[in-house]
Amino acid sequence: QVQLVESGGGLVQAGGSLRLSCVASGRTFNTMGWFRQAPGKEREFVAAKGVPNTIYSDSVKGRFTISSDNAKNTIYLQMNSLKAEDTAIYYCAAAVSAFASIRSALYNYWGQGTQVTVSS
Repeated sequence: QVQLVESGGGLVQAGGSLRLSCVASGRTFNTMGWFRQAPGKEREFVAAKGVPNTIYSDSVKGRFTISSDNAKNTIYLQMNSLKAEDTAIYYCAAAVSAFASIRSALYNYWGQGTQVTVSS
């Protein structure tokens, strides 16, 4: 059974940092990434790491960094210079495809999400 389990969310002041983790079990994936959903908004792409590419949304580029530990089947999202508008539930996603994409429909598995709240 495939599972994605996120951790690392919490409450932080604007300008602070958090690191999210996502551990995949049950199989390995070529691409893993992060999406987020703020209250009253649609889920949006944040960052993803595939085999040939790593991509970020414009809103987090330069502030967030996605990385992976293949031996642990884990990905991380280091979030620096956090803003109030980064407040959302952050979801880990995994895809069989080797090419990272911003399209949520291409991701086969999803975690339950972890709350990130940035106070201004």
